[in-house]
Amino acid sequence: MSAAGAPFVDDYLAYLLARASTLVSDEFHREVAAAGLGVPEWRVLATLSDGRARTINQLADIVLAKQPTLTKVVDRLEAAGDVVRGESATDRRQSLVSLTEVGRERVAPLLASARRHEAGLLARFGTEQSTALKDSLRRLIDEMTQATQRPK
Repeated sequence: MSAAGAPFVDDYLAYLLARASTLVSDEFHREVAAAGLGVPEWRVLATLSDGRARTINQLADIVLAKQPTLTKVVDRLEAAGDVVRGESATDRRQSLVSLTEVGRERVAPLLASARRHEAGLLARFGTEQSTALKDSLRRLIDEMTQATQRPK
């Protein structure tokens, strides 16, 4: 049910999440572009910054891209020396993508900038509300992920 008198989209969760994401991300994405990266490249480098290698499919899921698109993104990052592909120890058909030292150096300033950007946004809400917001979003993501993985 919509808030009294409010347009549908002003009370529709999917729209609110998408709109908030766009507004929160746009300013930082300009920094990403200034660093010579596209958003998908940034997301791959940020994801791999934890030191864990990932498959293309895992990366595609995390960075919100389709697998063929992400393969091209990884190809570009590999050509630039930011990532390398290696063999999976458990499945020789899959390659694991990991960050190189060049990639770590390239993403480090953006990670610091992303944290500053996030801190500035969350400061408006205070620690308790910011923590609750992130916890709620993580729970929503977990619930939706589990729902899509259940047999129909």
